[in-house]
Amino acid sequence: MSNIAVTTWSLEQTSPADLLPAQVPEGDVRVVRAEVPSPEFSRFLYTSVGGDIHWTDRLTWPYARWQEYLGRPGTETWVAYERGTPAGFVELDPQDDGVVEIAYFGLLPAFRGRRIGGHLLAYGVARAWDLAGRWPGRAETKRVWVHTCSKDGEHAMSNYLRRGFALFDTKVEEETERSTPGPWPGA
Repeated sequence: MSNIAVTTWSLEQTSPADLLPAQVPEGDVRVVRAEVPSPEFSRFLYTSVGGDIHWTDRLTWPYARWQEYLGRPGTETWVAYERGTPAGFVELDPQDDGVVEIAYFGLLPAFRGRRIGGHLLAYGVARAWDLAGRWPGRAETKRVWVHTCSKDGEHAMSNYLRRGFALFDTKVEEETERSTPGPWPGA
């Protein structure tokens, strides 16, 4: 295995007014909150969206860790469906002091390039800004942030910028290049 340079960009919004809308995709596309924490469904989304872009950090998580993570108050998964089929997701990770991280966001490969991503991202960011309204006791959101890297989809960074995110940090690190895991072994 060889090493590759990976650039990670961190972006933020500091006001709900920063969020710029996206064009609504054509057809029957809906975004629905997965209200019942489901490790099986979340792992399906994670591997299906991230398999070809090297998402590996959660592949070793046991069931109990998925359950614990998803069961934390304020953690939300919003899923885009096209004609009843999961197309992608955005995962909100509430942090201290009114900060919400877009922990994961992306589309399954078959749904990329169809204007679903901008719509899903805008919808998810809006839900990050109004998170406290669904979770009594949570502080009002003051900041929404996300990171993306050079291994992510080719349109990821431009989508974040078009939704009103501003860059606040850039890091370059060497990583060991791994083969693409895919959504299942052998894919």
